[in-house]
Amino acid sequence: MAASSNSSLSGSSVSSDAEEYQPPIWKSYLYQLQQEAPRPKRIICPGEVENRPKYYGREFHGIISREQADELLGGVEGAYILRESQRQPGCYTLALRFGNQTLNYRLFYDGKHFVGEKRFESIHDLVTDGLITLYIETKASEYISKMTTNPIYEHIGYATLLREKVSRRLSRSKNESRKTSVANEEHTAVEKISSLVRRAALTHNDNHFNYEKTHNFKVHTFRGPHWCEYCANFMWGLIAQGVRCSDCGLNVHKQCSKHVPNDCQPDLKRIKKVYCCDLTTLVKAHNTQRPMVVDICIREIEARVTKTSVIRWIKSGWGEFGLLGVTWIVGPGLKSEGLYRVSGFTEHIEDVKMAFDRDGEKADISANIYPDINIITGALKLYFRDLPIPVITYDTYPKFIEAAKISNADERLEAVHEVLMLLPPAHYETLRYLMIHLKKVTLNEKDNFMNAENLGIVFGPTLMRSPEDSTLTTLQDMRYQKLIVQILIENEDVLF
Repeated sequence: MAASSNSSLSGSSVSSDAEEYQPPIWKSYLYQLQQEAPRPKRIICPGEVENRPKYYGREFHGIISREQADELLGGVEGAYILRESQRQPGCYTLALRFGNQTLNYRLFYDGKHFVGEKRFESIHDLVTDGLITLYIETKASEYISKMTTNPIYEHIGYATLLREKVSRRLSRSKNESRKTSVANEEHTAVEKISSLVRRAALTHNDNHFNYEKTHNFKVHTFRGPHWCEYCANFMWGLIAQGVRCSDCGLNVHKQCSKHVPNDCQPDLKRIKKVYCCDLTTLVKAHNTQRPMVVDICIREIEARVTKTSVIRWIKSGWGEFGLLGVTWIVGPGLKSEGLYRVSGFTEHIEDVKMAFDRDGEKADISANIYPDINIITGALKLYFRDLPIPVITYDTYPKFIEAAKISNADERLEAVHEVLMLLPPAHYETLRYLMIHLKKVTLNEKDNFMNAENLGIVFGPTLMRSPEDSTLTTLQDMRYQKLIVQILIENEDVLF
């Protein structure tokens, strides 16, 4: 089919770092077909129709038969009228002339007009989109069925060159802070290049942690001509022409989205918050092994020096007690009594949450700002509770519960290990890092009074939630949740 290299069609422009590149060769056949599609022709009713719905115009002809509708359309391609059903009063039909026949569609209105999934502000737009779809699917049905067989997704000539440039730039510095700012650095190089090229550049960058992540596709309406970044074909129609990944910005046909690999590379510009964000999405967006909230909070807790007040009393000669003074005993944060069990002030924990959402890795949670260590532990627990998919995922939850029910200790440990291997890499790494930390907490049990069982009670419902929204199931599973976390802490050196 004819191809076009017109950059105005592709919607792509090239940044200063990519001056050598040519815009991709988008396949323009379907675009040309859309231009050829019949245009809507409204057939106006000559007289005023009683009881005409207020959301229909003069194209409404009242209660008429199919035969009468066919006669009114006069064999003109794209002509349309609206009518009320003779057999079902109160039900409305769009009669549309296409392909030398009259097509009748049941018409609905709920604030917008629709005959299928798409909803339109006006009948004119609905008919325009319908004619485009009918025309393209009639003329190019075989072509459309084969669109995904030769995708540009895995191999684009100009993407390879760009990938090398971006990779060289990204590899100039290997320090940790550099790793966490990959997305920002890459943004300056390919700001106006398509998301497909951005994906290619990041995928081949050796700094980027290679966690598999599915794309978060949502139906999207593209303004102006737009091309699929998987098959390179035009996205036809007026609205909801395709889907866009809300995490990385990849734009593809709905049918092409089924063939796109699980290689989403989230863009920091699209990640609006830290809390309540999918765990894998967050770590890929920040280019870290684990959520930076977990790293920052645990580092702060383990490095924190706490002060405990001890009140000293003096007994007078008359047998009465008086206050002599207060002594502050300084010790490591891990020795803080009731660590993770004692709650910090809710409003201060919310402040920490907002700091992470607002400032990301630059959030200040130091003792100067939040002297109470329980605020930091509370913020960490809140992060885990707010995850849309828990650290121990919904898929693996029932398997963990079944493992916890095994009576033989060795067999139970083996079963837990097998289920751990089913966790997504980012979830596994987060859980591993947390268990190493909690093991350190238990080593200070004589001071903080927190053993593995106590921590299991705290973290069981925090790290794992039943996929069933049932209070009874939750209550029944609580002891097994506690036991799983207890096993993970006590055996972290063996299990991870």
